[in-house]
Amino acid sequence: MKNFFQLEQNNTTVQTEILAGLTTFLTMAYIIVVNPVILSAAGIPFNQIFMATIVSAVVGTTWMALAANYPIGIAPGLGLNAYFVTVVAGGVDYKTAFSSVFVAGIIFLLLSFTTFREKLIGAIPESLKSAIAAGIGLFIAFVGLRLSQVVVGNEETLVALGNLKDPSVLLTLFGIILSISLMILNVKGALFIGMVVITIISYAMGMIQFDGIIAMPDFGSDLMITNPISPFIDVVSNGLYGAVISFLLITIFDTTGTMIAVTKRAGLMKDGKLKNAKQALLSDALGTTIGAIFGTSPTTAFAESGTGVAAGGRTGLTALTIAVMFALSSFFYPLFSVISSVPAITSPALVIVGAIMMASTAEINWFDLSEVFPAFIVILTMPLTGSIATGLALGFISYPITKFFSGQAKSVHPFVYIFAVLFVIQLFFLN
Repeated sequence: MKNFFQLEQNNTTVQTEILAGLTTFLTMAYIIVVNPVILSAAGIPFNQIFMATIVSAVVGTTWMALAANYPIGIAPGLGLNAYFVTVVAGGVDYKTAFSSVFVAGIIFLLLSFTTFREKLIGAIPESLKSAIAAGIGLFIAFVGLRLSQVVVGNEETLVALGNLKDPSVLLTLFGIILSISLMILNVKGALFIGMVVITIISYAMGMIQFDGIIAMPDFGSDLMITNPISPFIDVVSNGLYGAVISFLLITIFDTTGTMIAVTKRAGLMKDGKLKNAKQALLSDALGTTIGAIFGTSPTTAFAESGTGVAAGGRTGLTALTIAVMFALSSFFYPLFSVISSVPAITSPALVIVGAIMMASTAEINWFDLSEVFPAFIVILTMPLTGSIATGLALGFISYPITKFFSGQAKSVHPFVYIFAVLFVIQLFFLN
């Protein structure tokens, strides 16, 4: 084991790596509950999503561990799951929507063998990258507030503050304050601990009842994808090109950016280059493809992996520990299913992760209107239209326009023009 994971070369030990893996898992564990809560809004059976979440996380993270030897966890990403629900809301059944995830995963796999991902990352303006992260942050935070009834519908103003006398609303607000306080105090696994505390309070208040804690894993209904050709036919016949592009772009930005940040922090990036970069990039592509087959939205590298790095994690043994913990979680479906029934338990994580993602707005040049307006449009329209894809489209369309009138049309990469045209076609002719 020491030789396989090159522990001595990376100045670490088995004990340190396992502790780092446990630390990262605790900070990621909320996704086991939150992902099924969000995706079940699309009509997918909860236990199907629960197992698909775990399977995709185990596959992606295990590949990261054994093939890339990096201490990074892979699991379905927040924002991507919320976008999946909007695809279903657009008029297709969830099995058809999973076809777009599968196709995106296959394209992702192919691109991972090339340098296209790195070239695309370099081509997209920094302001749009930052805006996409921030927009998704607002989107998922709004989802959390809406699920917990902290924000409710209103005929005159569209949305309004919920009933602050409602115990569920008060519990959600307490959960937010508790979790953010733990994070400020640098408590490891703050979001997970917050969920545990709110679960205990919910039980004491009679809001939930436990009929059991452990059960054998149940994969639920049939696989979402049984024929590798039919997803491509589904995408074409239902005009899901925009969904495929959106899944691709969001995952590429999210995963590549996270990998760079985590490996830099761990001191694993040498001269600006990543050893085993292609194997690392294959992790989320495999997780996404397998996840679509079982029934979950695309996977991504988790920024929470940085907590494991801070605890000393430097190799794939950390990632392997994360994968093992996800696998063991599959035996606790009764517990997780009960937890998911109370929005106050899961909503704080959505709101806080959304707040963290807003930090990317600091990287936008707010004094250049040609950069600001496209970024602002992305951030504004994602939550207001209830569609991440729409925000992406409007951002890519408006960016070349503002640069043209500022006399900087030549500074725009050809990829941006290509995506702008594709999004115009998708918005005006394929919707």
